[in-house]
Amino acid sequence: MINQNEILQTVHMIDQQHLDIRTITMGISLLDCADPDPKAACSKIYEKIATKAENLVSTGEAIERELGIPIVNKRISVTPMALVAGASRCGSYVPFAQTMDRAAQAAGVNFIGGFSALVHKGATPADNLLIESIPEALAVTQLVCSCVNVGSTRAGINMDAVAQMGRTIKAAAQRTAAQGGFGCAKLVVFCNAVEDNPFMAGAFHGVGEPECIINVGVSGPGVVHHALQSVKGAPFDVVAETVKKTAFRITRMGQLVAQEASRRLGVPFGIVDLSLAPTPAVGDSVARILEEMGLEACGTHGTTAALALLNDAVKKGGVMASSHVGGLSGAFIPVSEDEGMIAAARRGALGLDKLEAMTCVCSVGLDMIALPGDTSAETIAAIIADEAAIGMVNSKTTAVRLIPAPGKKVGDTVEFGGLLGCAPVMPAHPFSSAEFIARGGRIPAPMQSLKN
Repeated sequence: MINQNEILQTVHMIDQQHLDIRTITMGISLLDCADPDPKAACSKIYEKIATKAENLVSTGEAIERELGIPIVNKRISVTPMALVAGASRCGSYVPFAQTMDRAAQAAGVNFIGGFSALVHKGATPADNLLIESIPEALAVTQLVCSCVNVGSTRAGINMDAVAQMGRTIKAAAQRTAAQGGFGCAKLVVFCNAVEDNPFMAGAFHGVGEPECIINVGVSGPGVVHHALQSVKGAPFDVVAETVKKTAFRITRMGQLVAQEASRRLGVPFGIVDLSLAPTPAVGDSVARILEEMGLEACGTHGTTAALALLNDAVKKGGVMASSHVGGLSGAFIPVSEDEGMIAAARRGALGLDKLEAMTCVCSVGLDMIALPGDTSAETIAAIIADEAAIGMVNSKTTAVRLIPAPGKKVGDTVEFGGLLGCAPVMPAHPFSSAEFIARGGRIPAPMQSLKN
């Protein structure tokens, strides 16, 4: 039973502490849309997305009004397009991305994810064609997001795909140079990608998922930050307990919205993703949570330990509040989307190496980081390889979303606006990794993959 005090607490969190539901994401299977004729396939794809998601936005808005809970984004994820388009005889998958874009606009959603390929053990011709199509696809569409999975704990790391993605990211930046390389903000490279992620740009509807499903991603860094202000100087045991209790309240709200959306849309409820998703707004920052624990600036010594505590406590609190927790679930550390991260990077407290160390304990990886425009494809590929290795060895999801901003140099700023914020251009390591990337092949799976 929800009592009056809990209702008032929730109202205060929404009104004063930036609490919101970051996204309701509808996952849609497109496997039955495959067709040898690409025009027929695109027609089926458009019709299915537009039909399944026609009430998604209006339902989300109705829930917002009736419950008073802000729902920032309504999104769609679909079956990895390489699996669907692979049946069609064509020389480019850009028309499939354009079809996704038109369907998303017809549904009125903010983004659609799933222009994706899973190549952690090797690539089919369809996978390669999709990856080749990514730069143009992201340049000519507005709402389409793309991701490629290049490694897993079970399979190892596909270094040929890693090298290919380094070139793809560079090409995507060039195709959207007038927007500061914005195409790269819609492109994620994964290791151990999950099938039920509601967050963009890495969302896709996995083959193990049902026909259609509702997944919800919560937010709430501002609420956690506010809660920790009440326990200044207290031992870490108290800090962890405070975060757990706060995460419980945040997740209960997500569970309520997810179940209500599921009921109204007649679509099964999938998962609540517990990830603390920051924004560029002051007071809604993961970095500020870490600093509230006693760090002078995010990035100084102790940052990784603080983030480990936060991530673990969020999960422990969240799993008690929802019957189905999934997605990425933890704490995001995107530089451009977090006011505190931006400030720390500008102060010189936070660099690429420290961010990489932090990804060992956070929920995802190197996210929304702007690099100089002349950063080589091989250097980008090597950064991807490092991050994939962390995910592979630690049996966790890791990801890379880098923007080599054309014409920009260290110290400049790339402006994206909205939730994507702005990114200070950070230096990459000056020494070459070209010969390392040129080897190709596969990095074998680690010993922990042999669990059977």
